[in-house]
Amino acid sequence: MPLIPEEPQIHESAQGPRATPASGRTAPTPRPVPGPRPAAPSRPGRPGPVRPAPPVQRTPREVAKPGPSGPAVPAATAAAPQIQLIPASVESALDAAEEAVDLLLDSGRAPGDVLVITTGPQHPWAEHELSFGETSYWAQHDAGDDVFYADAAIASRAATRAVVVVAVNGGPDTVAATALPLALSRAGALLIVCGDPQRINSVLGAGV
Repeated sequence: MPLIPEEPQIHESAQGPRATPASGRTAPTPRPVPGPRPAAPSRPGRPGPVRPAPPVQRTPREVAKPGPSGPAVPAATAAAPQIQLIPASVESALDAAEEAVDLLLDSGRAPGDVLVITTGPQHPWAEHELSFGETSYWAQHDAGDDVFYADAAIASRAATRAVVVVAVNGGPDTVAATALPLALSRAGALLIVCGDPQRINSVLGAGV
């Protein structure tokens, strides 16, 4: 801590000589009036704590902007339809398909959700409707109000439906080999195949 100079004092010796008192006391010599005191030098104050320099002003970070998007990721493919096999002979395959349709409708499926494909003789409904002409026949398909029956030869024109039922009720193996993959592509949720399991597996080359 720096030394603080004291305020100067006026000592008695600076006030001039004192008269020696005589035997006969004379009047004291008047003391000179001291002049004005010099102004005391200002005392330096204590140095306060050194303030650190203000921090550098930080600019807010820029929010990272997304860069150019990469190649679009394809959405998850829809789940493959469930496949159900109902064993039946060639002669009973169409009846098995009819029973499957009845069960679907009883379980709450709408008639317009079901497509039936035959590999052999046409379903009686299809024969009847085609007798009025193909225009009327396909108009009912487009309306989507009822179960639609189609021969494997023309089934490629049919649109996708929630459930497709295939009756392997005859025809050469080449027809079944074409009809089954086609039916799978038209089935949105469920594919039911009615026929001889051994024949169906041999046609597809794998267990269904």
